[in-house]
Amino acid sequence: MHFELNDTAEFLLAIGGILLLGMSCDFIGKKSSLPRVTLLLLFGVLIGQQVLDFIPQSLTSNFEIVTDMALLVVGFLLGGKFELKKLKKDGNSLLWISAAEALFTALLVTLGLWFLSLPLPVAFLLGCIATASSPIPILDVIVELKTKSRFSEVVLKVVAIDDVWALILFSLGIALMSVFHGNGEGLASIALAAYQIIGAVVLGLTLGVPGAQLTGRIKSGEPTLVEALGLVFVCGGLALYLDVSYLIAVMVMGAVIANTAKHHDYPFHEIENVEWPFMLVFFVLAGASLELAALKQITFIGVVYIFCRTVGKYSGAWLGAKISGIDVQTRNWIGLALLPQAGVEIGMVLLAALQFPEYRQLFLPLVISGTIIFELIGPPLTRYAIKNVPDR
Repeated sequence: MHFELNDTAEFLLAIGGILLLGMSCDFIGKKSSLPRVTLLLLFGVLIGQQVLDFIPQSLTSNFEIVTDMALLVVGFLLGGKFELKKLKKDGNSLLWISAAEALFTALLVTLGLWFLSLPLPVAFLLGCIATASSPIPILDVIVELKTKSRFSEVVLKVVAIDDVWALILFSLGIALMSVFHGNGEGLASIALAAYQIIGAVVLGLTLGVPGAQLTGRIKSGEPTLVEALGLVFVCGGLALYLDVSYLIAVMVMGAVIANTAKHHDYPFHEIENVEWPFMLVFFVLAGASLELAALKQITFIGVVYIFCRTVGKYSGAWLGAKISGIDVQTRNWIGLALLPQAGVEIGMVLLAALQFPEYRQLFLPLVISGTIIFELIGPPLTRYAIKNVPDR
């Protein structure tokens, strides 16, 4: 009898194998100083097309869907961290830290690349892309460490706000490039960004208000897993259909439910039970999709980009924390915890490359190689920073 794997069989075997083998990375992470995020990325590189080529095309071709699903789950959980009673305590600090680290990163990367003779609009656009941080590895490191310290809460809230600043700055960068090229689309880019942010907030509110009142009724005081995932994916699907930021939309929805669902004991308990499988598959596929050839194209420009982003994140967060009067430990370590980068900035650089194809050979290798570096070194630095700030 002749057996032959079809696409469905390959897909299911690959998913099952990733989940089972990913558990070993989780175990090794607990016994070593490396976070499981980095181990899963390296595992993905090993079994990916560029090394062993064990992952079928049927799975890697769906990486974008896996990424969207993982980001939606993480965004919903991050939104739940924005409880008004806690924001009254940390709201001022969060705005100062997030704004300062975003602006400083954009400024230093812009100046560094401009110093290397890149046109100012090009350097500024790359600086805007550099401001984005990835919430997925940061959240996973915190979950892995099982910490609920005030510092880890501040880190999660800052990285959630980060995407808003990144989207605003990126729209300004696209606008400046459009003016520089004389195509008259500068105002259109700003208007589109405003629509994506405001539309996402409206969508999150529209779904969050009824979601807060209707969920948690079947199982008294606690939404079921079906209710939680249903809301998350409906919100994400509508956001993509309406072309608004699905990450902002699902965070707003999570925040609304956390603050208005008075009959809930803990609205995010059930979805946390499936968070890890989504993230495990995401990190392995992220590692498998890394184009290691991009690392060969790191030149002095790449080194400057990575250095300036690192210094910008650290110094900006430090200054914002200093101005807001937050404690010294948070001030000294929060910038280091915000370095992971994956997902959002890839989307930004692809959009920039499509809109300005003459700079494609600069944009893609530079940002992708930088992302690979920050994907690998960012999570260990986040873990190191969190472990150095004592729980309070």
